[in-house]
Amino acid sequence: MLKSRMMQYSPALPSSFVNVFRRVAIALCFWLPTLTLPAQSFSFSKGKPVTIVYSPDAPELDAIVAHLLAKDLQAAMNIHAAITAGPVKAKGDLIVIGTAASRLVQSYLPQKTPVLQKLEGKWECYAWNIATNPSDPASKLFVIAGSDTRGTAYGVFALSEKLGVSPWSWWADVPVQPKQKLTITETGYCSTPPAVKYRGIFLNDEDWGLTPWSTFTYEPGIPLRGNAKGSIGPETYARIFELLLRLRANSIWPAMHESTTAFYLTPGNKEVADKYNIVVGTSHCEPLMRNSAVEWDLTQKGDYNYKTNKEGMLSYWEERLKELKNSENMFTIGLRGKHDGKMQGVNTPEENKTVLAQVLHDQRLLLQKYIDKDLTKIPQVFIPYKEVLDAYNDGLEVPGEVTLIWCDDNYGYLSHFPNEKEQARSGGNGIYYHASYWGRPHDYLWLGTANPALIYHQMQLAYEKKAREIWILNVGDIKPLEYQVELFMNMAWDIEKVRSQTPAGHLRQWLSREFGAVHAKKLLPVMQEYYRLAYVRKPEFMGNTRTEEKDPAYSVISDLPWNEMEIENRLSAYDTLSQTVQQIATEIPSASLPAFFELIQYPVQAATQMNRKLLYAQLARHGKANWQQSDRAYDSIISLTNKYASLLNGKWGRMMDCQPRKLPVFEKVQQTTAASPLPAYNKPACLLNGTDFISISKEQFKNKPIGLGYQGKALALKKATKVSCNLKAIAADSVLVELRLLPNHPVAGDELRFKVELNGAASSAISYKTHDRSEEWKENVLRNQAIRSIVLPVSRIKENLLTIEALDEGVVIDQVLIYHR
Repeated sequence: MLKSRMMQYSPALPSSFVNVFRRVAIALCFWLPTLTLPAQSFSFSKGKPVTIVYSPDAPELDAIVAHLLAKDLQAAMNIHAAITAGPVKAKGDLIVIGTAASRLVQSYLPQKTPVLQKLEGKWECYAWNIATNPSDPASKLFVIAGSDTRGTAYGVFALSEKLGVSPWSWWADVPVQPKQKLTITETGYCSTPPAVKYRGIFLNDEDWGLTPWSTFTYEPGIPLRGNAKGSIGPETYARIFELLLRLRANSIWPAMHESTTAFYLTPGNKEVADKYNIVVGTSHCEPLMRNSAVEWDLTQKGDYNYKTNKEGMLSYWEERLKELKNSENMFTIGLRGKHDGKMQGVNTPEENKTVLAQVLHDQRLLLQKYIDKDLTKIPQVFIPYKEVLDAYNDGLEVPGEVTLIWCDDNYGYLSHFPNEKEQARSGGNGIYYHASYWGRPHDYLWLGTANPALIYHQMQLAYEKKAREIWILNVGDIKPLEYQVELFMNMAWDIEKVRSQTPAGHLRQWLSREFGAVHAKKLLPVMQEYYRLAYVRKPEFMGNTRTEEKDPAYSVISDLPWNEMEIENRLSAYDTLSQTVQQIATEIPSASLPAFFELIQYPVQAATQMNRKLLYAQLARHGKANWQQSDRAYDSIISLTNKYASLLNGKWGRMMDCQPRKLPVFEKVQQTTAASPLPAYNKPACLLNGTDFISISKEQFKNKPIGLGYQGKALALKKATKVSCNLKAIAADSVLVELRLLPNHPVAGDELRFKVELNGAASSAISYKTHDRSEEWKENVLRNQAIRSIVLPVSRIKENLLTIEALDEGVVIDQVLIYHR
């Protein structure tokens, strides 16, 4: 065209001008294609309608998320979204949702569109593509395509988050902050596959929260089965499944206590899990999707004993598998007792191992018969826990395609990390982790105090050790563990992003999303201190009592081993927290006050009052406080909990129980007099934490605390690395060095050891490995420190160099106290 026009007009132009013009034109032909054109964008404006299109042939989840997106648009921008089953030729802006392989998406975008090609063969990924609406060139087309159905849902909910809709908008009543306009420019964006394949929660110990709330408040009227006192029905599970998808999770182990009608015995539960494409699994004592604690006795099939009633148990499992042919499940294989106990009918470890081997073989034959002939296509999990772990360690063979799920010690410290052989398994490895627990040495079912830095530290280690197939978090009743649930799921989805944020950055971002950046700046140090104080001692542990101990003395409230100054300092710290939260509450917009109370005010102030109740009682036993101070704190806890139940016209009635299991620690403290005085304060000559040490190893490493430990400054050492600290002048012949460490378990191998030296005088290897349920382990998890002391000689007065060497992987220094002798 340029050439023809030049030729047409050339007689009127000088030949020299024509030659110049020709050269410019040729240059432009090469230059113009490289110009960067404005990127396609899609704008949402307040009140401007859009049409959401989904396929009528798609799984029902597409329709569900289409309607949820319409609700989110209405809440965020007062946009009325028409919802239609497509494809359609419609004017105006369109949002098309579906899988990349669907006829719907491919009717709007060519199959060879680069962003669709990126999704081929991916697991739970999504892509955004913006183009012109082919039926209306003046309007835009926003395609949200998934590599699979859940990927599509994640892409839709990613848009909801950009609209300002929190995943906790319903579960924690976080209001949507209205927007006037939102422009999406990330056309061509494709998410990366999740870091962990299966990511989910275990609803557990639901007796005092989730079950009574669902039964009497949210979803009454569901028929009960057996001895159950309540039920969790399909409307409740629909809310839970929506939350999981908004958090980019995909799995659940349903509630399974005897107090709750079993998941599959409750009409509608299976169907709603199928609709939401949630992968349903079960805990370590629920093989092949049967909740035996509830279901076995209802079947009247005899003893739950594989040795004497094999046919009865096989038929019991068969009944369930026949129901699940077209559902998505992860199948726990193996066998324990009906609930959390040893297998019935076996008397020796060797017999237990022999029967387990037969059970695994027989269960897999059932899976082949009823689920898929190709066992490698069936998600299967084996959980080496308690006596089952003993059998595994003794050589029990578990097929390679079965995922091994490793557990923490119930208090947040992983008991085992996959070794090289286990890492090489085709079925991979997973983690079952507690943020809530019922059991010895003491429950923590009330307040959400699982330390975020500890979760981060342990799960990052698990990921590094290739535990990447399944992560399950024990969340109790979900509330009040909202933040821990999101941190865990964010790590499972994109661990590198959380690493780049750091735990503090992640918490800041979460607070900012829920309450705005201005309030988040004030709330971050509040919540960090809340978690730190609870790390030193959880509110539920403040009575110095224990559960499931034979000695009745552990049921009596008694003194903690703290001196008066430590008690006063802790009371002061909590008082400051409570007052700060009370002040911030006056600055929070009224629409956000319910969320603020649930996520911030109740946990902080209830923890404050629990500490006041028990610490003022301890001081009162010694004549150093008034008993009324303890009694008032007890009353305050009741008042706060009643307020929780009354929020939003009783929406959360019966969800928050401040006395789960009616344990002694939750009662009003009985007035007694102490028989012995409070301990005196033994001031150390020097108190160090991880930030006081520097690396002196060939392999240097950055000492960046993640908020872990008594002062939030614990230091994790790599194996064979050394750190040192210069001490002040020591006017003594020797010193007592007291090392306080993270009470974790071996990371590689069976040992956890370190060495200490002062001016070259070194100790021998010091081990602090503990065994499950030992007295030392109980003390460690109650105080969150393992303690070792050693006396070292002092060879000089000035320039004393204290050195610590990690002999094994996993050594974490929390504090070091130096006492002159």
